[in-house]
Amino acid sequence: MILVTGGTGLVGSHLLYHLVKENETVRAIFRSEEKLQKVKKVFSYYTDDFENQFSKIEWIKADITDVPSLEIVFSNEIEYVYHCAALVSFDPKDYRKMRQVNIEGTANIVNFSIDTKVKKLCFVSSIAAVGDAINGNIITEENEWADTGESHGYSITKYGAEMEIWRGSQEGIDVVIVNPGVILGSGFFNEGSGKMFTQVYNGFKFYTEGITGFVGVRDVVKAMIELTKSDIKNERFVLVSENKSFKEIFFSIADVFGKKRPSIKIGKIATSIFWRVDWLLTKITGKEPLLTKNSARSSHKKEFYSSEKIKNALNFKFESIDMVIKKTCEEFLL
Repeated sequence: MILVTGGTGLVGSHLLYHLVKENETVRAIFRSEEKLQKVKKVFSYYTDDFENQFSKIEWIKADITDVPSLEIVFSNEIEYVYHCAALVSFDPKDYRKMRQVNIEGTANIVNFSIDTKVKKLCFVSSIAAVGDAINGNIITEENEWADTGESHGYSITKYGAEMEIWRGSQEGIDVVIVNPGVILGSGFFNEGSGKMFTQVYNGFKFYTEGITGFVGVRDVVKAMIELTKSDIKNERFVLVSENKSFKEIFFSIADVFGKKRPSIKIGKIATSIFWRVDWLLTKITGKEPLLTKNSARSSHKKEFYSSEKIKNALNFKFESIDMVIKKTCEEFLL
């Protein structure tokens, strides 16, 4: 049996479809009925028979930070685990919660995997847990992460989660880690990277010229499944299809939608002013911040990543980001 954590998120929901399509016996955990509907929506992008495919999953209500609930999840023989669950936030107030979910939650999954003798654990990390470029060189899996004092909470906690995964590898379970770039895909257009599609469709006017790695969610899932089925173990892999600027991404989305391209370039000074004003407004209104210090900084960084390792290991071929955007925009309109 295969266990998927974070099955109601972007990566997890697309992963679940591909697993059940291959007639795997799958168990997934969830926390709210509302999120299950989002998984069905993702399944509907692939097939008209989504209700039947969805029904093949054994759903258990649980939380990776709640040990008693995980005892039920691991009660039957679990052979493979895909650990996709995580809390993603650039808001400093979420740091403690991210430590609990991303580090302590991962430690729980690792401990249960060791105790139940899981054959292999595949963990979804992030390029945020990969080290910065050295002397401007392209970033690979060999770059060592270090807390430079500018690391944001998400980066710190994903690195901490990776340390728990490596601990598991030292205690007897085979592991693989994937470090995706910014993941683009359908089904969650009001959160994370999905907001970019919603914002551009609604006439978003602003852009920055920061550069980072992007990858389609289908490629992330494909890599996870192939790595888990392979003999590869105790390795990590950067998953980036292309390095692009946020300007290029916004422009491509606008072009596919037939909308006006964002036309106002936002520089570092403007974003530094905006996040401070926004911070003050959140204190007054209690609403979630639109921009934080960390997300403002990230929007201007120029970082380039290499996926040569997985290309060589699995003869892996990534879908172009233009094709990913085209497909995602089409599904956005469904």
